[in-house]
Amino acid sequence: RFAHPSIDHGLVACHASPPKLDPNASCAVSTSARLSYAPPATTRVSSIAFGPHRFRLSIRATPTRSTPPRVTTVTNPKMASAASAAAFAPMLVPGAASARRSYAKNARVLRAAPRSVKPTLRAAPGGAVRAAAVAEKAPAPAGTGGVDRGSGYEVHKFGGTCVGSAERISGCCDLLIASATSGVKTFGVVSAMGVANKGEPKVTDCLINATEMASTRNSLYMDELVKLERKHQTTAEALLTDQEEYDRYMNSFAEELEDLKAMLKAMSIAGTSTQAFADFVVGHGELWTARLCAAAIRCKGFDAEWIDARDVLVVTDAEDGGVDVDYEASNKNLDLLFDRLGHNKAGATRVLIATGFIARTPDGIPTTLKRNGSDYSATIFGALLIAANISIWTDVDGVYSADPRKVKEAVCLKQLSYNEAWELSYFGANVLHPRTTLPAMRYSIPVTLRNYFNQAAPGTSISDNCAVKTNGDARPVSSVDTSKEQVNFITGLATIDDVCLINVEGTGMVGVPGTANAVFQTVKDAGCNVVMISQASSEHSICFAVRSHEAASAKKALSARFEKAIAAGRIKEISTIDDCAVLAAVGKNMCQTPGVSAMLFGALAQANVNVVAIAQGASEYNITVVVKNKQITKALNAVHSKFYLSKTVISVGIVGPGLVGKTLLRQMNEQLAELKSDYAVDLRVVAITGANKMLLSSEHETVLDLTTWESLYAGGELSQSADMEKFTTHILDAGSPNSVIIDCSASEAVAMQYKGWLQKGINVVTPNKKANSGDLKYYKELRNIQRNGYTHYFYEGTVGAGLPIISTVRNLLDSGDRISKIEGIFSGTLSYIFNTFGGDAKPFSEIVKVAKELGYTEPDPRDDLSGMDVARKVVILARECGLDLELCDVPVQSLVPEALREVESVEEFMAKLSEYDEAMTARVAAAAKNGEKLRYVGVVDVKNGTGKVELKAYTSEHPFAGLAGSDNIISFETKRYVAGQALVVRGPGAGAEVTAGGVFGDVLRVCQYLGAPS
Repeated sequence: RFAHPSIDHGLVACHASPPKLDPNASCAVSTSARLSYAPPATTRVSSIAFGPHRFRLSIRATPTRSTPPRVTTVTNPKMASAASAAAFAPMLVPGAASARRSYAKNARVLRAAPRSVKPTLRAAPGGAVRAAAVAEKAPAPAGTGGVDRGSGYEVHKFGGTCVGSAERISGCCDLLIASATSGVKTFGVVSAMGVANKGEPKVTDCLINATEMASTRNSLYMDELVKLERKHQTTAEALLTDQEEYDRYMNSFAEELEDLKAMLKAMSIAGTSTQAFADFVVGHGELWTARLCAAAIRCKGFDAEWIDARDVLVVTDAEDGGVDVDYEASNKNLDLLFDRLGHNKAGATRVLIATGFIARTPDGIPTTLKRNGSDYSATIFGALLIAANISIWTDVDGVYSADPRKVKEAVCLKQLSYNEAWELSYFGANVLHPRTTLPAMRYSIPVTLRNYFNQAAPGTSISDNCAVKTNGDARPVSSVDTSKEQVNFITGLATIDDVCLINVEGTGMVGVPGTANAVFQTVKDAGCNVVMISQASSEHSICFAVRSHEAASAKKALSARFEKAIAAGRIKEISTIDDCAVLAAVGKNMCQTPGVSAMLFGALAQANVNVVAIAQGASEYNITVVVKNKQITKALNAVHSKFYLSKTVISVGIVGPGLVGKTLLRQMNEQLAELKSDYAVDLRVVAITGANKMLLSSEHETVLDLTTWESLYAGGELSQSADMEKFTTHILDAGSPNSVIIDCSASEAVAMQYKGWLQKGINVVTPNKKANSGDLKYYKELRNIQRNGYTHYFYEGTVGAGLPIISTVRNLLDSGDRISKIEGIFSGTLSYIFNTFGGDAKPFSEIVKVAKELGYTEPDPRDDLSGMDVARKVVILARECGLDLELCDVPVQSLVPEALREVESVEEFMAKLSEYDEAMTARVAAAAKNGEKLRYVGVVDVKNGTGKVELKAYTSEHPFAGLAGSDNIISFETKRYVAGQALVVRGPGAGAEVTAGGVFGDVLRVCQYLGAPS
């Protein structure tokens, strides 16, 4: 019987000392357990906690207002585990008059305790009295000195997925045995069993569910325990081939499961729980896995022992919600354990396996290591052993340069520094938690992240290195010549989605001490975490980012805190920018390297991503930018491509898979490999659309195969009805940092999409003349978007097919020259017709028919003979020269007889065209009589601000007269190139091959502007 005069109400606890007690030891206390006091009716239970070794219940009780609360613990030696908690549960019901009688009736006889355990009293925080069982320290065994630290221990930590089944646990055991048989001292750390297949129960989840259900009086918590028993029994049956090992394991498991049932029943009766109670329950998964692994190794014929981390690790709560390690106490505990069990002497002949995730407080209360607890356990034990290396076995190959779900080109990094790992993990990358690396850093122990399911992969080593990564290799900074080698300045990229920017702005903040402190103290008091901070040197504003779900609380708190300042005008406003995301570029190589920030912001600008806020620390390990949430994937790909891959990646969409479109796709397919290898350009065709149907890449086939696209477009699974909005969205969501749409159609409706595409950051390349020769206002809008942004609009093919006509105009004007006149044969069709007509006896109509058969004309030759195609080219060139001409301002001499312009069918037109041969023959004869030749030309008179299209005669000495075939020819008269010495460009101006070639050239110009080498 325990009682103390000072205990008049408040907390009562039942405790039993650790298992494996000597049954013959004399008793230090009465063998009957009967609590002599029950809380008064005015007492309110406010918390419950289980003490160390799973055998102490603690309850905090709050009495009436006039009486201060007491926190007192009464500790008894071992009590019967199965019924003790349930028997004590009625004591938790406030004001229960029968509480004392209930416990006295249900309490079981306590087993004997060793003499070394004796009750003592000590003051608890707040002045209350605490009674505890204090074990007298036993002397260290003679001839031992604790752990042989720094002797080459290898620590291997296995996550829940790695131990998710009997087969996987067996593989982990084989890995540990192989390490030990090679002469390496091997130490394992294991998590609770996860799952190997979907639908199976996760041990930790079952324990958490059971705790939550019990605390809400949901009787289904027992179902979770049934799942746990079935899972571990089945696994043990498969692994433990030795019957004695199996029986020993299952007996221990059954005893602990009974403990859990009793404790959960107590929680169910009370209808409440505490964090300490939950930590204790959840930690059982690691206990069962560690014990099972050690038994499995012994069944394989190798020596192994398991270690309960709660017997070694001592931790205290930290201000940030994590825990800090008491290394002095933990080292002392490990030394005692090694001496007692002979682990040091066994050395590499014995595998040691410790429980991950769990530890204890200085008061002996079981607790957990919180987030990434098992990884933290591994690095803590690594530090206690001063290990040579710590391997964290997971289900990924290592740390990637970016999230591979967002960046398909992300690569597994070979190594990271501790600082880089911190930065990346803070921003959500799949790296160790920053706190996890701290123990390893104490002794500069490398931490290697490995893939258990791909053990051939080397993984990622996190250590205190300072190497520069060049072309895939890591070398010291001093050995790298950045003028000769490509340096990967950025190690990795990470993002935080769904954040909100809060801006506190006002002139009254300038030079006022304590303003920033007031802002962030207010945000802290509101329970909001600040993700990023940015402040201008003028102190006029403070901008910071919080998670979106915390934004309203933070803004409300700040508005209340600065209410007077806002009313007085000292603070202008507290505003928010919603739907943002944070992108962090991390790399040790950025330090003291000029131009890194410029490269980052240049990549974002080229991808048409707007930067909302910027932050960079003086260490230069991290450059952080805030962008809109919808642009984060595009931003991530753009920066990754710029820094890490040194490759220009572009998603390509094709509009109009007709003759020119098909030819272009064939030409691109022929050049893809060379573009990748020689120019680091990766063109990815992801969408092809016509007027009625389209072909989009799939989730599995992210890039269309340019060798089979025609069959898929004709009727494959990926073919679907044309939808321009869906087509555009697909290109934007393809994951590439850059995108381009190539319009090979002649559709005015498609041309009207250019503005929207450019505004969305999609580059546009086209031979379609409709946009640049259509409405003048629309043309100027397109050019302004091009000039004011980083999207590109190229249309060389609109005038000269593959000839450099537009670029020649630009070069002349940009170099300061002044163009006075542009004159040329702009139609390959009409060039062929008039180069042929008059040279033989064939009439005009017959030559038109041959041109149609050769594919030189449009399906309806009137489209060529009308001169409107040439007129559009004249308008385009006039506008490039600065003239504000509309298509209606250009007079056109049509070659289509007026009587045939309204003929409905092409066949009828071709049949009746011969009726007008005589008139055309007469004109050719008249010109020939004067030693001239007829040519159909377009003229841009820049000096007079006019344009025209006409059939004109030229002397035989003129360059136009000597033209042959379907070639085009254009002359430029300028300030430098005067009449008689004009600049002349001549070459093929019609045909699918040259037109597609010109378009392809524009695509490569886009790549060059986006950063591809020239």
